[in-house]
Amino acid sequence: MTHDHDLVLRPTEAQISAALNPPPGRNGGDLVVETLAALGSTTVFGLPGQHALGMFDALRRSDLRYIGLRVENNAGFAADAYGRITGEAAPLLLSTGPGALTSLAALQEAAAASAPVLAISSQIPTAGLGGGRHGYLHELPDQSASFRGVVKSVHTVRTQSQIPSAIEAAWKSALTAPHGPVWVEIPQDVLLAETPVPVVTGGDAFPEELPPRPELTAVAADLLSRAERPAIIAGGGVVRADAAGKLRQLAEVVQAPVVTTPGGKGAFPWTHPLSLQSWIEDRHTTDFLEDADVLLVVGSGLGELSSNYHTFKPRGRVIQIEADLGKLESNYPALGIHADARLALQALLETVSPREDAQAQDRVREVLARVSERIAAQELTLEQDLLASVRRALPATSPSFWDMTILAYWAWSAFDAKGSNLFHSAQGAGGLGYGFPAALGAAVADPSHPVLAVSGDGGALYSIAELATARQYDLNVTWLIVDDGGYGILREYMTDAFGQATATELSRPDYVALAESFGVPGVRTTPETLADDLAKALAAPGPSVVVLPAVLRMFAATHL
Repeated sequence: MTHDHDLVLRPTEAQISAALNPPPGRNGGDLVVETLAALGSTTVFGLPGQHALGMFDALRRSDLRYIGLRVENNAGFAADAYGRITGEAAPLLLSTGPGALTSLAALQEAAAASAPVLAISSQIPTAGLGGGRHGYLHELPDQSASFRGVVKSVHTVRTQSQIPSAIEAAWKSALTAPHGPVWVEIPQDVLLAETPVPVVTGGDAFPEELPPRPELTAVAADLLSRAERPAIIAGGGVVRADAAGKLRQLAEVVQAPVVTTPGGKGAFPWTHPLSLQSWIEDRHTTDFLEDADVLLVVGSGLGELSSNYHTFKPRGRVIQIEADLGKLESNYPALGIHADARLALQALLETVSPREDAQAQDRVREVLARVSERIAAQELTLEQDLLASVRRALPATSPSFWDMTILAYWAWSAFDAKGSNLFHSAQGAGGLGYGFPAALGAAVADPSHPVLAVSGDGGALYSIAELATARQYDLNVTWLIVDDGGYGILREYMTDAFGQATATELSRPDYVALAESFGVPGVRTTPETLADDLAKALAAPGPSVVVLPAVLRMFAATHL
């Protein structure tokens, strides 16, 4: 009897020939790039460094496209966006010590947002490993320990024969739900030494699926079928699983209003009669969700933002579908279903009974009207007009990437993403500098649409060097910089809390002149001309910068 696990794929004649007759001059770095190509990679991001030169030298012998950024953290943000847009594991090549550590904030964002980034770092020579303090350049007692609390998995390589298997295991880890960043570490001498290992010609690039347990989806379907006031919270897991279509089907079958989290924007149509949009930080929405007798939470851990800063207290039965096991019931007791959102929603669709609810759409309109009245009473027309101008200028099929800035906080609640996987921000980990380098990664992933980046002047200064990258690769990214002369949201927080702000004011460069010094066209705009200036910049090929001097305010919080 032959069992499935006894089957071995036979190599092709071409693979046998390549193995028996490897080209001369190959090293450990070639094993890295050969494995990436065999797994399906076409593009890598990164920054060279002394210990990593074996990998970078091997790139010129490969067909992989290399996109080099100016700061490792920005290279990480670009890889993060590439992974979000393509759904592929985005390779990020880094050097040892300072080069590796500089990527940590980007990897934290990728982990929080479940973006598949495959970071491959060099390490000091094998002779220096073990924490013996030999004084090698870039030496750390235990480099991988700095990443274990950040990435999804760590894979350490110590010999050349380990390289293909380690990278393949990391690839699968990055792409198994929940997606996330992974870390591979290879010593300098292993990368540089000539290799007897045959050319890598094959790889199993298929991650494991995460289906739901059928007894759990049966209970969930029964609860939804019998609910009187069901509601749905859709998080980023719906977007990452490409499950927006199945979410819409389920909402319509059970007549459940849907609100999307900041990470789940675009997972449900903005103007759908059952859409509560993204006003999850509003007390009217919170009250509505608390009143649901059955609340389905899909692809969200109901963290700080998604729970209106932990003021949300559901009174009904909660069903939580979540691919990240650690997030199941981490904030609220629930019927926890550990599964990929797409597979779980499909299982519910196959078992749920349709329900009629003539009042569901009326309740949605009532909530949205109350939210609108609350915002209108605060006289925040400038902020609302700016967001509307951005929406008018941005093509409906174009993705946008938002830094941690006041206009982005508005966008989390009030911006129509127009589709799934088109709106991305740094709200996962909340670090500055995400918007522009991430937009560059998205433009590399799909050059057929212009990409928008939105930053404040504080966040812009984190990634201003990447104007050189945008120009070097002629990437189709328009960067909107809202310049208020400081860290605007921190200024507002401190003024509210202490009566005055400290350490929030910044000396402001001339961003238009700065962009032009990189060979990137720049324009200074006004609130009145923003829509036209932004539309022109987005329509022109290549990179551009639009600078808007403006001081914005946030809408009043409802969780205090």
